[in-house]
Amino acid sequence: MGRIFISAAHGGREAGGIDSGAIAGGTTEAKEMILLRDLIVTEIRVRTVEVLAVPDDLSAAQTITWINSRGRTGDVAVEIHTDAAGSPTVRGAGVFYIANNNQRKQNAEMVLMGLLRRVPQLPNRGVKPDTDSGLGSLQFCRQTNVPALLMQVGFISSPDDHSLLQTRRRDFALGIVDGLVAWSRAVDPNPGTPPQRTYPPINININGRNYAEQGVLINGNSYIPIDLVDRLRIDLSKSPNVVRVTYQRVVYIKAIELREFNVSIEWDSATKTLNLRSILSVCPGQINQIVSNGNTTELQLQLFLRNNNENALVQFPDIPKLYREEAAMEGVNHDIAFCQMCLETVFLRFGSDIKPQQNNFAGLGAIGGGTQAASFSSARIGVRAHIQHLKAYASLEPLVQQEVDPRFRFVTRGVAPSVDQLSGRWSADLDYGTKIKAMFKRLYESAKLI
Repeated sequence: MGRIFISAAHGGREAGGIDSGAIAGGTTEAKEMILLRDLIVTEIRVRTVEVLAVPDDLSAAQTITWINSRGRTGDVAVEIHTDAAGSPTVRGAGVFYIANNNQRKQNAEMVLMGLLRRVPQLPNRGVKPDTDSGLGSLQFCRQTNVPALLMQVGFISSPDDHSLLQTRRRDFALGIVDGLVAWSRAVDPNPGTPPQRTYPPINININGRNYAEQGVLINGNSYIPIDLVDRLRIDLSKSPNVVRVTYQRVVYIKAIELREFNVSIEWDSATKTLNLRSILSVCPGQINQIVSNGNTTELQLQLFLRNNNENALVQFPDIPKLYREEAAMEGVNHDIAFCQMCLETVFLRFGSDIKPQQNNFAGLGAIGGGTQAASFSSARIGVRAHIQHLKAYASLEPLVQQEVDPRFRFVTRGVAPSVDQLSGRWSADLDYGTKIKAMFKRLYESAKLI
């Protein structure tokens, strides 16, 4: 049986200061996770399993480096987090795994069920691929060499989760240990046997055509030869974190990393084939430009909303149609605007700050310095205001329709033609543009455009 690496999220140095993580209820995410981690370590050792705790003063990047420098075949790694939300009613536990890895998905379910059996009062948020996270990928899942999972044990912003965590911390630890030990045994069922030094080959299909060279399967992840990356005209020179391995004198990279370059990744287990589709063949040069053409149909937008919130279209049944029509009128990419709406409203669930009846789909502020967000008379006018605000940032062209955006005149026109440039402007979040693009990729994968 291999060793278990465990990291308590946050607490290290990030951007020149100590990263405390989320703060709520007089405590911090870093403090709560360190206390939980210490209990987990104790319980793992009671079961005579070797465990390595990542030092608390390391940054996120240093944590991965620390594990990778010590990891070996048969080991596993987990990082524990709490989450925070704008509404105190949002709560529950979940686990993220690296996308397109069914083996890791099963591992994640094993770990999550261990916790929920011990703490059944904790809502089950399920296991999710890291592509469903806010940033579209999680480096702990991707860059850690041994099999790795990121576990969210609850919401520190939820009084119920907070109380459970502080009053039943040992039950949390015991449940997580149940799952981790089961996972470790599944990964390394025959301790003491020599590590496998050959990897099974896999087939590769790119844009509907078979590729002559094969890839390999390592730890349940598909790896493709670097020559294929060159054929796709993808430049990895500015992406030092992309995992590379040399096997039988050929350099391979982890296929899921190509998703960051707008390539869709799908695995066909029946034929052991990795299917790749490049978005560049669909809309070259437009992936990041606000003033450009969208590519999804009204039906594709409806399905995307419904798949992420089954009640999304109950109150706003025409929202996909409204975004397509209003965006076309002003020359804005309706796909980008729609994805921003999904991000801002959490797929039309809204939150405590903005109510559905305000028809404010993009967190637009009112004028006059008040704390209330803007309100609009109808869903169409709310969508129109959103599109106009995007156009204000992205273009110098005049509006086609009458101005309804209350803050249109306060924007420096044309200052942000790309999605990335909305970061720190539309939202104080410096990852805001990255989160919109992650949503964009999810939409295009749902619509089978990539």
